[in-house]
Amino acid sequence: MLKTLFRRIDKTFCFIEDWSLMAVVCTALVTGLVNIILRKTTSISLYWSDEVVRKAIFFCTYVGCSAAIRQRALIRIDALPQIVPVTRKFFNVINHVAVLIFALLLTWLGWHMLQDVYADEFARTATLQIPEWYFYVVFPVVGVMMSIRTLMLLIEDLFFPAAVDGADNAG
Repeated sequence: MLKTLFRRIDKTFCFIEDWSLMAVVCTALVTGLVNIILRKTTSISLYWSDEVVRKAIFFCTYVGCSAAIRQRALIRIDALPQIVPVTRKFFNVINHVAVLIFALLLTWLGWHMLQDVYADEFARTATLQIPEWYFYVVFPVVGVMMSIRTLMLLIEDLFFPAAVDGADNAG
């Protein structure tokens, strides 16, 4: 039952991550490409394209953190568990706790930053004048997603270690 719940949560998060990342990256690529083509072929330049690309990179960085947790691709203590396999479980727990602390801080601080920026009517992007709080929503949302994913991995590592070892050896 717990594995079924984890699979559903994982599928939902995967859908959100994959499609939002694809949409944002495509938007940044098309905007940048159109700007380059216009600059090289005409005297027209999209003055706002750099801002779109910067915001896309910002979004991809944080949503990519959640996706990296899914793939077990975050930076972690790796050398010692390779040399002394007995320490693998211990260091996996340490890594998950560190990521969980980061995710909880991201959620908490992100929520407060979002409230501050939302209250500031002048907090707008430089060229497009989009309210900045639209972008600050990413912090608490991704923080919650990272926390949930990390807790799921921690539970899997502690209570279903055979599934984790098979996943590590497969890829």
